[in-house]
Amino acid sequence: MNEIKCPECGSTISIDEDSYSNIIKQVRDQEFEDEMKKRLVILERDKQKSVDLAIQNLRLQMQEAAFVNEKKMQGLQSQLISAQAEKTMTVNKIKHAFEKERDSLEYLLEKTREKNEFDKKLAVSDAITELKEGYEKLKNNLDKVELQKELSEKSIKMRYEIQLKDRDDLIERLRDMKTKLSTKMVGESLEQHCENEFNRLRATAFPNAYFDKDNDASFGSKGDYIFRDCDSEGNEIVSIMFEMKNECDSTSSKKKNEDFLKELNKDRLEKNCEYAVLVSLLESDNDLFNAGIVDFSYRYPKMYVVRPQCFLPIISLLRNASLKALEYKSELAAIKEQNIDITNFENSLELFKDSFGKNYALASKRFETAIMEIDKSINHLQKTKDALLGADRNLRLANDKAQDVSVKRLTRNNPTMREKFNSIRKSDAA
Repeated sequence: MNEIKCPECGSTISIDEDSYSNIIKQVRDQEFEDEMKKRLVILERDKQKSVDLAIQNLRLQMQEAAFVNEKKMQGLQSQLISAQAEKTMTVNKIKHAFEKERDSLEYLLEKTREKNEFDKKLAVSDAITELKEGYEKLKNNLDKVELQKELSEKSIKMRYEIQLKDRDDLIERLRDMKTKLSTKMVGESLEQHCENEFNRLRATAFPNAYFDKDNDASFGSKGDYIFRDCDSEGNEIVSIMFEMKNECDSTSSKKKNEDFLKELNKDRLEKNCEYAVLVSLLESDNDLFNAGIVDFSYRYPKMYVVRPQCFLPIISLLRNASLKALEYKSELAAIKEQNIDITNFENSLELFKDSFGKNYALASKRFETAIMEIDKSINHLQKTKDALLGADRNLRLANDKAQDVSVKRLTRNNPTMREKFNSIRKSDAA
């Protein structure tokens, strides 16, 4: 039996196992259905946003094409205006020539009135006929210009209508594709694009390169592609770990490029690749990533983020830089091989210096010990000498003092002894 506690009154109800399971199942089914409805609404809204974005991009392209066509139309209109001006000038010239000819004929008529009226009329008729023929030719030329203008306008209109139809068809195809694509398919489409771009230049630009999917997940994760290039001797020039990320419109949360850099750096280290590159369509409105190659080495060593159009350029840049470094390494190795004898000689010389230094230190220590013993002996003899000299000096002083002793000095400050000595002298004198 299971108990269900009421959250309001706190009372408990005992129900059997089957009833409890049915209640739990109903609750879970209802939550799952609500969650599915929310996800479907989010998916439908994101799909509609993607279709609207694609339509907006195509409209921008169509506006650019319309601007180009408008430029062409303006050029044709300029040509038509020029042709119209030329036609007007030609008509004016012919009219002027006609009027000049008419004036000339009138002048001739005035001068040749006495001539035959038939000849006069014939000359006038011939002149009028020539003028009519010239006018007809001019009219035919103008008709041809008008016809060419109409044909050009029709051709431009047909071309523009075909472009509009192609744009509409492309919008419909994109709308249908966005409806059908899943998150996995969107990511794989970017991977397929990069792989096709690389295979298009593999034979000519990267004949010794390895570029294939990373299928080793033994470390717990894996990248999308690994690129390795070697020289003709099999020495590795450069290695790059690639990760492709596309923004799927059906996902509820938008990811950022920096969200994938830590895992990509981990995959680079585990697969022993020198560089790591994230080929991304995320953050499509970020000018930092739209400007070109973005260096993230300040966050993770040798890390770059690029758009798909920079996929091949980043490979070429890193390969050329590593190729130059490989040349320096080869030159350094050659220099080391050339200097190996000098190194051995220097090692032998250092060994000789160490041995000689040890022997010199031992001999120097013993020499210092002997000098110290000699100094001790000299100090002892010096002390003995000083003691003897001191004793001699004391004896000399004692002798000098003994020589200076007299009766006067002894009795100078001693009246008693002076009286006794005086009494002794007196007795001796008596």
